[in-house]
Amino acid sequence: MTVSTAPVALQVEVPIACFRQSRAREYAETYSVPPPSTVYGMLLSIVGETNRYKHCGVRLAIALLFQPEKSTVIRTFRRFKKKDIHDPSNARPDYQELLTHIQFVVWVDAGIDKAKPTLPERLQLAFANPISVNRFGGLCLGESRDLVNAVTLLPKHHQGESLHWLVKDEDGLQTLPYWVDHVGSQGTRWQRYQLIEPSVQWQPPELAWTVIQSD
Repeated sequence: MTVSTAPVALQVEVPIACFRQSRAREYAETYSVPPPSTVYGMLLSIVGETNRYKHCGVRLAIALLFQPEKSTVIRTFRRFKKKDIHDPSNARPDYQELLTHIQFVVWVDAGIDKAKPTLPERLQLAFANPISVNRFGGLCLGESRDLVNAVTLLPKHHQGESLHWLVKDEDGLQTLPYWVDHVGSQGTRWQRYQLIEPSVQWQPPELAWTVIQSD
């Protein structure tokens, strides 16, 4: 099967999720938009890729269909202070922010992705022939609890409602990770963004593209 090398556009719906801010401690604040690093992880999960370095160089552009609602809940968090995993001191209630009714569109462009096939090509193949994908577990956006409700491959010339584009801005109020160091924080990479006013433009503006890379 031949696949296009043009960017792939996916619409994603998630009923509830928390994109926990990297510096949040007792109060688990959430970013108001899914970070590029989180979206990249979800895309790898779709195609069954466990090596997150595999498609470094790919470019993502993210746009919200509308702003999700934010709420606060109390839940039990586990922090391993004692070696015995069942020790009561390892569990305590804390506040956590949640976003509900999350809908966004992500464009995926090969960029300098040197893998063969590239991530956009693997995504196209996954939708054309789902049985060819070898993956495990539910599809999540962030925590394993935050299951994705639907992912739709949009037609090439799709036109829809207005979008809130996430664009790079040195003075932006959103500081989001595009690469996360899961061992420590030293290797985490950040970019400043802002959400612009709703626009009917369905092709990503240049400032909306983020290159996923570890260095």
